[in-house]
Amino acid sequence: MKRLRSSPERAAAAALWLALATAVAGAAEPAAGASDGPTPDAAALYATHCAACHGETRLGGQGPALLPVSLGRLKPADIARTIANGRAATQMPAFADSLDKGDIAALAAFVGKPPAVTPAWAEADIRASRIVHPAPAATKPVFDADPLNLFVVVEAGDHHISILDGDRFTTLARFPSRYALHGGPKFTPDGRFVFFGSRDGWISKYDLWTLTTVAEVRAGINMRNIALSADGRWIAAANYLPGTLVLLSAETLEPVRIFEAGDARKAPSRVSAVYQAPDRNSFIAALKDVPEIWEIATDPKAAPVFTGLVHNYEKGMAEALPASAGLFALRRIAVEEPVDDFFFDRGYRHLLGAARDGGRALVVNLNVGRTVATVPMPGMPHLGAGIGFTWQGRRVIAAPHLSEGRISIIDTSDWSVVKTIETAGPGFFLRSHEDTPYIWADAMMGKASDGMQIIDKRTLEVVRVLKPAPGKIAAHTEFDRGGRHALVSVWDADGALVVYDAATLEERTRLPMRKPVGKYNVFNKIRFSEGTSH
Repeated sequence: MKRLRSSPERAAAAALWLALATAVAGAAEPAAGASDGPTPDAAALYATHCAACHGETRLGGQGPALLPVSLGRLKPADIARTIANGRAATQMPAFADSLDKGDIAALAAFVGKPPAVTPAWAEADIRASRIVHPAPAATKPVFDADPLNLFVVVEAGDHHISILDGDRFTTLARFPSRYALHGGPKFTPDGRFVFFGSRDGWISKYDLWTLTTVAEVRAGINMRNIALSADGRWIAAANYLPGTLVLLSAETLEPVRIFEAGDARKAPSRVSAVYQAPDRNSFIAALKDVPEIWEIATDPKAAPVFTGLVHNYEKGMAEALPASAGLFALRRIAVEEPVDDFFFDRGYRHLLGAARDGGRALVVNLNVGRTVATVPMPGMPHLGAGIGFTWQGRRVIAAPHLSEGRISIIDTSDWSVVKTIETAGPGFFLRSHEDTPYIWADAMMGKASDGMQIIDKRTLEVVRVLKPAPGKIAAHTEFDRGGRHALVSVWDADGALVVYDAATLEERTRLPMRKPVGKYNVFNKIRFSEGTSH
């Protein structure tokens, strides 16, 4: 294993840590119930017990980054419990026997506070983080399973990934992952390599033929998701911290271009997400804080992008200077307000984006670069989990809502809501397949979270509710490559993958797993199967 890192960068990081530690330590307040006596020195406690794994600047190392943007919605009490009790099946030890309640409370407050100086992560940091693992050569898979019918299963309970044979439902490999994978893995067009992105900004490249990790790189401090170009040559990483869109070589994981996120007037922004638009040979990125959508070309012959007035667009006669052209040309599309996630129509001509107010979606024509319609969608639509299919001769999109028990069915010909399906509660994921008549919809955001609702695509009615494990959350369905079986996750530390016959809806088998949050079929992903996310 080779890690690239320079001593000046390490010295700078140590100096920055001292400044951050001093600034943040004063803000750490012991929680109720902490022991009396002198206020614990949180910075010293962190340096002694945490820095070796989580980094001197809290940016992460062997363990995840300990910054508010990386810890999500965890409260100081949640963080304190983790410090006291450790994390099962990980290298995070329990400190309840070595630290008193006051020390633990001070540490929890310390890591829960933002640093006085916003951490930076530049190209030099990305290059220095790159790790290349020894990889065996192979001309074919080392197993006899169908390489296109594998499932990649993310087990959040102990931060592992399982590679599952989609015909026999047996595990071919299981290995530790980076902390808090997010946004779904991405596969090369031939299905051989898969890329994982973590909240901590790490991107890992895994060879599904040899069942080995090939390389890793850290593209940011807090990353939302990754996308792979249609030709499999480039990876895009969407970052909250720093606010950048990072492009890397999919072969080597070396950075090739970094875009500082912001609008045309230089107002800075975070990047909410980035998606592949294969029919357009481009990436589409959502900016969190400014009303712009970006399209970045992945075609070396991409047309020039003009940002000013153009008198004549006739080929060879354009009377203007292009801002960019060819590979990685950036095109800005202004919208009425920031949009958080997207769904695309067939052909990637239109983008349906959830507006910030949560009550509507914007329809953006990507060819002309402007909003052409709005769709009323109260209840925080989750368009990133939408699916498309044909209903009564019309091409429609189905999308769940995060705060209301409903699924909106939208006609893409005129962007009207043709049906609202009432469900048992707000859900997060929808899944289907071109060879099944059903949509599988969870209700994991509400009280009926243990039910998986089966919706007939012909009638748009709920025809059955399955409960894989009564009282435990059921979520995230995925089909095998032929649509014969549907796999449902039981989101629990002692969870399982439950395999159903997709035609009879009867359980076939179940595999014990540690909170399997998502599973992804190679064939469905690389062929953009109808009813799966991309």
